Amino acid sequence: MSKVGKKYQDAAKLIEDKLYDAPEAVELVKKTATAKFDETVEASVHLGVDPKYADQQVRGALVLPHGTGKTKKVLVFAKGDKVNEAEAAGADFVGSDELVTKIQGGWCDFDVTVATPDMMGVVGRLGKILGPRGLMPNPKLGTVTMDLTKAINEIKAGKIEYRTDKAGNIHVPIGKASFDSAKLLENLQILIDTLLKVRPAAAKGQYMKSVTISATMGPGIHINPLIKISKAE
Repeated sequence: MSKVGKKYQDAAKLIEDKLYDAPEAVELVKKTATAKFDETVEASVHLGVDPKYADQQVRGALVLPHGTGKTKKVLVFAKGDKVNEAEAAGADFVGSDELVTKIQGGWCDFDVTVATPDMMGVVGRLGKILGPRGLMPNPKLGTVTMDLTKAINEIKAGKIEYRTDKAGNIHVPIGKASFDSAKLLENLQILIDTLLKVRPAAAKGQYMKSVTISATMGPGIHINPLIKISKAE
């Protein structure tokens, strides 16, 4: 087992073994972010679902009102007038077959892939490369669309994707440690509200089992999942 650093140990001393209300947890997570870089604040939510059943998988996308603090590089597969639309909306890379060749050659310097429906035949050739990386465009996530302007704007504004892993956990960024507490709280609120709205009908018992937030290099802070997150004053 690797040795835990002194900064981590000092940060861990600030955290009690209890469930915190969200505003207090957000204040704490900012205090535990002591690295020399602006740490990402991540939320981990354990849901009472069994993802091995298709009707209990939780997956989707949402736009965080205050973004994640990171601007994502967007690659768009398009042709004709849609190329100009994508470029005008701020896409970082736009093209067709030439992008397929580049990606097949090992290039993957982008965070999100968007495609118009008529380009999915071209994109399909990249399934084995993009699929395992979570980069395949998906209509359910709004990344297969004719409205490229809306899709690109939302991604640039802070759209994130979420999905349960094999254990029923969801891990997503909700901002940076440099964000003020009110912004982190609001982003967290939108995440929790969204997950509650998409609760699968087949999920039985307690749905939201645990909510934890942590900075990149910091310890986890447990939030009471049964209490409505209150807005910061």
